[in-house]
Amino acid sequence: MQAPWGIVDAERSWYVSAEEPEEAEAEELSPLLSNELYRQESPGVSFGFSVFNLMNAIMGSGILGLAYVMAHTGILGFSFLLLIVALLASYSVHLLLSMCIQTAVTSYEDLGLFAFGLPGKVMVAGTILIQNIGAMSSYLLIIKTELPATISEFLSGDHTGSWYLDGQTLLIIICVGIVFPLALLPKIGFLGYTSSLSFFFMVFFALVIVIKKWSIPCPLPLIYAEQYFQISNATDDCKPKLFHFSKESVYAIPTMAFSFLCHTSILPIYCELQSPSKKRMQNATHTAIALSFLIYFISALFGYLTFYDKVASELLQGYSIYLPRDVVILTVKLCILFAVLLTVPLIHFPARKALMMMFFSNFPFSWIRHSLITLALNIIIVLLALYVPDIRNIFGVVGSSTSACLIFVFPGLFYLKLSREDFLSWKKLGTLPWSHMGQNKNNSICASQTIRTLRKVDFKASNDRKKCKPLLLPRVLGISEGL
Repeated sequence: MQAPWGIVDAERSWYVSAEEPEEAEAEELSPLLSNELYRQESPGVSFGFSVFNLMNAIMGSGILGLAYVMAHTGILGFSFLLLIVALLASYSVHLLLSMCIQTAVTSYEDLGLFAFGLPGKVMVAGTILIQNIGAMSSYLLIIKTELPATISEFLSGDHTGSWYLDGQTLLIIICVGIVFPLALLPKIGFLGYTSSLSFFFMVFFALVIVIKKWSIPCPLPLIYAEQYFQISNATDDCKPKLFHFSKESVYAIPTMAFSFLCHTSILPIYCELQSPSKKRMQNATHTAIALSFLIYFISALFGYLTFYDKVASELLQGYSIYLPRDVVILTVKLCILFAVLLTVPLIHFPARKALMMMFFSNFPFSWIRHSLITLALNIIIVLLALYVPDIRNIFGVVGSSTSACLIFVFPGLFYLKLSREDFLSWKKLGTLPWSHMGQNKNNSICASQTIRTLRKVDFKASNDRKKCKPLLLPRVLGISEGL
């Protein structure tokens, strides 16, 4: 009897031995799914929709903080860091796909099972669950806080107390009417349409940033420079810097390091790809990362060239100050919020799958179980967004660890453990510093996130009831909200 699709009947540490060059070339083109009956019943998701889903997983609200990153790293420094991160993300995806081919499994969790047994599976599933719950909660918190403010800017007159300006009411309506129905879909490929819409929202955002560069003069008029930005309006402030590093640059690392995090969605998208093969999925990944890189760079460059080193940590804040009630800017805000909203169902899939893999991996598919787990996850993230105002700070610290593991540590460790290549081969030797670098990056980013979080806290003295308010650093969107 043939095992259901997606269930691998193999023992721990079983894997395919290293191939000869001819076999390796055939591996690149060989289909991942050999179940012809399944493929006839479900033709799979097109290459284009797979790219859109990957881009939706990659890009989030963190795009608003990239201009601030460029201001504290310089144009060339930013370009170099962004390119390095893109290449590293692409390579880690390559490692994951290689391990899927060698082990014949189709999930991140099963790779952990093959490499380190049940503890490895639980470790990967738990990491994905923590990462994605934190990300979804942070996205919903952004919706709750920013959507009422954006709607109010469209309205004239006093609308205080209206339900459509209450963040909690809007959040519940959106989650019931949009997030839950989309998350309930059984396949991630169905979200290709919403992901394509999210992609065009991001393109529209980048185009508006380019166009508005010529709507705001530099130096700024004196009234705006003194009243809002507390800076001079000297011409020297309008000179771009190719390289610039300061103590603030370390707080830009969390945003930069995870600008291309999509690894929890890679394998679910891979499984549903039309004519799935390693080469085809790698091409989809390269396309998604390249397009994301282009949008990131254009929006960051022109945002920086508009405000230079005085750019706000959230880019649209500067436009709202100088161009209040500008219809185009308000429309862009709504587009970004909807793009963030449409990302929630996409990253819901890996979170639900992680729960399934931990507790129900040997059970057949059940709509009742599927619906209940989806409902439970949605209730959890809504409650976190409603009643934990510091959720972004909490998961900013935790998410720095989980994200580093998913991008750097796990792919490298799995490759070292499962690959049958000689240990002194260039691939394995290259993976050793990869995993070590991921751990170091994990520690450094977690430290920077913790420091940044603590600086936002008002410390209360219990004896004299005096408050000590440290100088607040400009806020860069954190790990869990910009993935």
